[in-house]
Amino acid sequence: MHHKNILLVARTSRFIDRMRELKHALDVSILPTTPETFPQAVSSGHSFDLVILDTDGLDQTALNAVDSYVSDNGFIPTLTIQEEGRLDSLHMPAQGRNDFILSTTGEVELEVRCALLLWPGEESSPADIVTVDNMTINLATYQVYIDKSPVDLTLMEYSLLSFLATHPSRAYSRETLLHRVWGFEYCGGTRTVDVHIRRVRSKVGPQVAAHIVTVRGVGYLFKL
Repeated sequence: MHHKNILLVARTSRFIDRMRELKHALDVSILPTTPETFPQAVSSGHSFDLVILDTDGLDQTALNAVDSYVSDNGFIPTLTIQEEGRLDSLHMPAQGRNDFILSTTGEVELEVRCALLLWPGEESSPADIVTVDNMTINLATYQVYIDKSPVDLTLMEYSLLSFLATHPSRAYSRETLLHRVWGFEYCGGTRTVDVHIRRVRSKVGPQVAAHIVTVRGVGYLFKL
């Protein structure tokens, strides 16, 4: 399986930190470009397996340039990032395997959407399966199993558990978890993190729950 390369096209640097996390989580290479540096990047001889297109601030000329590149190279899969208030103007390539997310989408969903576009139809891509003790998380299907039996989790319970399990041995504050799991613009209080942690612990059982450690005065850590 060859190493995957992602091309990011964005006017701003608002997703650079998330691209670093994505690079680590999926073990891929990511080349960030702007509309000005895009022509040089695509003429450099590199091939790309996925284009991430942040439409914020991009004019029609830039969108057309990306469209042409994607179609001229066998309709490269494209993930479009769109503002929630501008869904009526959502721009996506007409052909190929494409998807979109809102700019407020949490990190876990971003990783899963990218993995599905990079490894279509593969049940166990490198980033898909996480195993801890008697728990298996399938990031491609949003499913969690304990001793091979499915666990009934809500989307946010799943997102919180999978984020912690894929970012182990590091303490995250409640505020950071809200930002990374619920999304950039979530307006709820940090108490919702505690509620979801409690529900996740009760559903996965004591063996896995023991890995979800409360760090006093900070937040939570997933201990391997």
